[in-house]
Amino acid sequence: MLQLKNIKKTYNGKAVLNGIDLDIDTGEIVSILGPSGSGKTTLLNVILGLTDLDEGQIIFNGEDLSRTPMKQRGFNIVFQDYALFPNLNAYENIIYGLKNKPGVSTKREVRELIALLGLGNHLGKTVDQLSGGQKQRVALARTLVMKPRVLLLDEPLSALDGVIKESIKERIKTIASDYNLTTIIVTHDPEEALTLSDRVLILNEGGISQYSTPREIIHNPHNGFVRQFILNQLEIKRNNIFSLFEGAYA
Repeated sequence: MLQLKNIKKTYNGKAVLNGIDLDIDTGEIVSILGPSGSGKTTLLNVILGLTDLDEGQIIFNGEDLSRTPMKQRGFNIVFQDYALFPNLNAYENIIYGLKNKPGVSTKREVRELIALLGLGNHLGKTVDQLSGGQKQRVALARTLVMKPRVLLLDEPLSALDGVIKESIKERIKTIASDYNLTTIIVTHDPEEALTLSDRVLILNEGGISQYSTPREIIHNPHNGFVRQFILNQLEIKRNNIFSLFEGAYA
C-alpha cells in the first residue's frame, strides 16, 4: 500500500498542496483529476521524488520514503511527451534501462511484455516512424521492463484519440491487473479518469475535494465544486460517460 500523510508543499508563500491524506491499495489504478493549478502535477512529482515535500510522509509497504531520493524509491514515470531517445529504435528504447540493471527483467519477460503491448512488428522502427499510440506503448514497455514498484503516468492519453486511445486504456488496465501494479495517473480529462480508474482523486486549490470510486463520484458528489467540475467538463461527452453510470443525473 502507498500512503500519503498530511502532504504539504508551498511555492512562494502559496500552498500548492495543503494536507493531502491518501491510501492507495496495491494493484489499484488511481487518477488525479482537477482544474489547472489544483496541484495535480506537484502531487505526482512529490510521490515520484522529483519534488521535495515541505511536510508529511510518503509510506510504501510500511517504509517511509519521504526523504528517499527519487532513484532509490523504485517508482517510475512515463512522461506526457514519452521522452524516447530519437537515435534509438523502438527495441533499443525498450531495453535501454537494462544496460545498467541487466538482471531486472529476463529476455523472456521482455518478449512477453512486448507481446502484451503489441509491439512485435514495430521493434526496428525509429522513433520518427512510430505513431503516437506506438510511442506511448514503447514508453510503457521501457518503464515496465524495470519492474517499478509504482507506475506513474503523466497525461498518458492526451495526444491520442479514438480507437487508439481506447486501446491504450485497456492495455493500462491489463498491465495493472496482470502485474498487480499500483498505477497513478494525472489527467485533465474526467472521462479518462472515470472510465480508467478504480478510484479518482479530485483536487481543488491544493486540497482533496473527493476521493472515491467513479460511480460514487457520479452518483454522490461530495460538494458543489465536484458536481460542477464533473458536469461542466463532461458536457460535450455526457452521453458517452453517463451511459456507464445510468440515471446519475436523470
